[in-house]
Amino acid sequence: MKLFITICFSLVIACCVAQSDVDKLTATVKGFHMALVKKDLVSINGLTDIALSYGHSNGWVETKADIVKDLETGYIIYQSFKEDSITVSINGTMANVRFLADVTATLKGAGIISHLKVLEVWTKRGEDWYLFARQAVKVQ
Repeated sequence: MKLFITICFSLVIACCVAQSDVDKLTATVKGFHMALVKKDLVSINGLTDIALSYGHSNGWVETKADIVKDLETGYIIYQSFKEDSITVSINGTMANVRFLADVTATLKGAGIISHLKVLEVWTKRGEDWYLFARQAVKVQ
């Protein structure tokens, strides 16, 4: 009976730890999107991997350096970024995050409103998550 209770307790703790990882990553994802809107370059630098590949629904792909430069110069300006239906799947130090997004932005001076399906790949180093790759497609 003691063994059964120990196993049950261990499973509960494992679920709680896994859930906290999902919660932390979800908050990090939302924080990154808010950093885009606020043009918080310090946060963007701190939340992205040096090898970042950031794919947009029109086929345009940015590197980490491109994102920083394009935000600094006003090439792209995010007015809002709203996520819905976020799902997180963690496997060790890698995670994929899928969600629907409504994004309002200005690109080269022209306003755009996009309804997207997004996949982001995040990698964990220590206790922190870093965006490694992102791809979006327009919802038909």
